[in-house]
Amino acid sequence: MSWDDDRFELVDCEDTILREIADPQMHQRDVSQTYRMILESSERDRVDWAKVNGAIVARWSRSGLLRIKTQAWSGKCFAPREAVKR
Repeated sequence: MSWDDDRFELVDCEDTILREIADPQMHQRDVSQTYRMILESSERDRVDWAKVNGAIVARWSRSGLLRIKTQAWSGKCFAPREAVKR
């Protein structure tokens, strides 16, 4: 991560999220948070999204990919856990 004017940027985005997806201790919520940070990153256009999405499907299925993307695009991945369960 790099810091600039109270903002941070995730660097080496593709490798970071692929490592998280491969890590059995990481959950869909963890990956959706990283996915969201990548969407906000200046590196988002350099990510091989087909590769990332394929890795998610391989681990969790297409419905898992849909959950991760829905949480990431909506920003709900950063909501308190109680709010997500409702």
